[in-house]
Amino acid sequence: QVQLVESGGGSVQAGVSLRLSCAVSGYTDSRFCVAWFRQAPGKEREGVASIDRDGSTSYADSVKGRFNISKDNVKNTLYLQMNSLKPEDTAMYYCASDIWVNYGLSRDEYMYWGQGTQVTVSS
Repeated sequence: QVQLVESGGGSVQAGVSLRLSCAVSGYTDSRFCVAWFRQAPGKEREGVASIDRDGSTSYADSVKGRFNISKDNVKNTLYLQMNSLKPEDTAMYYCASDIWVNYGLSRDEYMYWGQGTQVTVSS
């Protein structure tokens, strides 16, 4: 059974950096797709960044140049390095995974989800 556990969220001031982690277990090999999503109160869950089976990455326009997604295939851990944080980045952040996805930033593509970690950015 695939399980995802996020960590690393917190309350920070605008402009600082934060790194989220997501421990992935249950796959038989490292070739799976992973992504970070976020959901702010009253808004839909949106894709932030993704990595496909071949290691190619995609980013939402709102985080390009500030966020970096990476995956450690030995530790089976996904990371999201968030730099220059803004108040509008405040949300619950979720990691998601599946064997195959067609569009990495679509929440409908993923079967497995973590429980989320809260990121709050104050001005």
